[in-house]
Amino acid sequence: MATATQTPAERTSARVHVQRFGTFLSNMVMPNIGAFIAWGLITAMFIEVGWLNLGGGDHGWLSPNSWVAHIGGWGNWADGANGGGIVGPMITYLLPILIGYTGGKMMYNDLVRGGVVGAIATFGVIAGTSVPMFMGAMIMGPLAGWSMKHIDGLWAGKIKPGFEMLVDNFSAGIWGGILATFGFFALSDVLTWISDRLGDGVEFLVEHDLLPFASFVIEPAKVLFLNNALNHGVLTPLGLNESAESGKSILFLLEANPAAGIGLLLAYSIFGKGLAKASAPGAAIIHFFGGIHEVYFPFVLMKPKLILAMIAGGFTQILINVIFSSGLRSPAAPGSVFAVYISAPTDLKNLTGVTLSIIGGAAASFFVAAILLKTDKTIEAEDELVSATASMEAMKGKKSVASSLVGGSAATGHAGPINHIVFACDAGMGSSAMGASVLRKKIHGAGFPEVTVVNKAIANLTDEYDLVVTHQDLTARAQLKTRSAIHVSVENFMGSPRYDEIVELVRQHNGAAAPASVGSADGEEPALAGGLLSPEAVVLDAPAESRDAAITRAGELLVAVGAAGPAYVDAMHLRETSVSTAMGNGLAIPHGTNEAKGSVSRTAISFVRYPEGIDWNGKPVKFVIGIAALGNEHLKLLGRIAEIFVDPTQVARLEQATSVADVMAVLGEVQPA
Repeated sequence: MATATQTPAERTSARVHVQRFGTFLSNMVMPNIGAFIAWGLITAMFIEVGWLNLGGGDHGWLSPNSWVAHIGGWGNWADGANGGGIVGPMITYLLPILIGYTGGKMMYNDLVRGGVVGAIATFGVIAGTSVPMFMGAMIMGPLAGWSMKHIDGLWAGKIKPGFEMLVDNFSAGIWGGILATFGFFALSDVLTWISDRLGDGVEFLVEHDLLPFASFVIEPAKVLFLNNALNHGVLTPLGLNESAESGKSILFLLEANPAAGIGLLLAYSIFGKGLAKASAPGAAIIHFFGGIHEVYFPFVLMKPKLILAMIAGGFTQILINVIFSSGLRSPAAPGSVFAVYISAPTDLKNLTGVTLSIIGGAAASFFVAAILLKTDKTIEAEDELVSATASMEAMKGKKSVASSLVGGSAATGHAGPINHIVFACDAGMGSSAMGASVLRKKIHGAGFPEVTVVNKAIANLTDEYDLVVTHQDLTARAQLKTRSAIHVSVENFMGSPRYDEIVELVRQHNGAAAPASVGSADGEEPALAGGLLSPEAVVLDAPAESRDAAITRAGELLVAVGAAGPAYVDAMHLRETSVSTAMGNGLAIPHGTNEAKGSVSRTAISFVRYPEGIDWNGKPVKFVIGIAALGNEHLKLLGRIAEIFVDPTQVARLEQATSVADVMAVLGEVQPA
């Protein structure tokens, strides 16, 4: 609760911290929703009161020794000695370990190493208690990933070559074992006690018919984006425990039921004004059938008194579910009407309760919202909903589906200055490095030296960049990693007209540019160390051949100079199947996948010229530069190559080169004497 001495900024800061915590919990749970759905379906079909046994009881027809009982873990298979089925082990072991793995990976820069240590640590908590340990997973997984990251930092760059794998594996195993032991002895009892007390609290509300009053907390929390902390931190873990014991839980319906939201949006569709009224029908469809609840949040934010309608709808739907003792077997995610019915047990009383809760909750919120909207005498500004959407996205910290419904400035993505740009490709090795070099030169040359332009693999992206540039075939993947950034798709990395558009976009966001410096925007032309391009890896007059033959030729040159093993050539072909390495301007840069870096012994490039040109996925290519890279040594050379291939004069020099020395000179290398 805010105290009298707290400033508005302090109260906002506290709210933002809770929002971030909720998002953090959600990011651990949401990637594993598929596993929760699988567990829910298996539970629905195979438990004793499941679909295949016709609900059990007097209707049950299956033998306690049947295969259904075996999978469900009931009848003759009820004890662990006879197998125990897979329903119990999934919720006890699989789901918490997945959450712990995801949390650890998330805290270790999205690297698998953090996930593995997180899973090890989580198992210690699981083994130390008899209840599904989701809270323990949400603590131990991130703790393991975060601590392993900092431990690795202690000896980063200090390990002698050849011992890296030994140190990595043993440090992960030792630290994971320590955390698992800590969880087993120290944390499991504490979390079991907390889980029991929370369960007692929910049980008190249910027994005294007070559970509907939870809507006074849940509904305001939703529009302020505080619901994830409550839902994923408390309701889902407790609901999973209750569902494992009784086959269903009402707790899954407290936040996911779309009743209150659809009632509000229907009221806006009839009694609203201006842009809000026009947008409400589309939002209603997305909310009710798609399960995206965030689309109605701006409608409440623009008229905060409508939170009363949401509370009325939530209170009513929960009350009806309490009366009918209805619930769901597993979380309904997303919270659409389809997900709710798929997760609901099929007995008539339960389905009746769920159905009436949707109808009753929608009717209650519609009635209250209709009165409030009908009696509201304020004159609507056309941009009121747009402003509310922008406010919502500012609180959430990223773009929302709602912005696509209202248009305006809320739909423009990143709204502030553009200071950090990332070029992302599949491997982060070749195409992105060259594209980043070209764009960096343009932006710095336009008078924006403060803007950083870097390159990364898509798998290593984090949502910290203002603008993301990717090949058009990779944009969708990049958007999943960097939702709050502006995304620009390109096809030609070397001479894309989109680069000029990006420069103009930076100018619009950042204001007037500083005077451009004379000469290179990045200072002196980098002096490139020799050795990356060996004379033996240069072919000046290769015969016309297929793309695959050209990849093989470039790869075999790398193998011949001892830069990579034969397996790397196969990885170069595999890389080409994901996204073309044709860069434009007659250049292709085939290289291997990230996973193939184990086949690389040193960083090197090969150069092959095709005087007659070859076809590369429909694009003409005259120059093929193969790349084998261990670290970042090749990036300066790629930058130099990028500058060369956007300069027609330099490309002409390569076309006219008659010796290896000519090629070396153009690329900035000096042939060894």
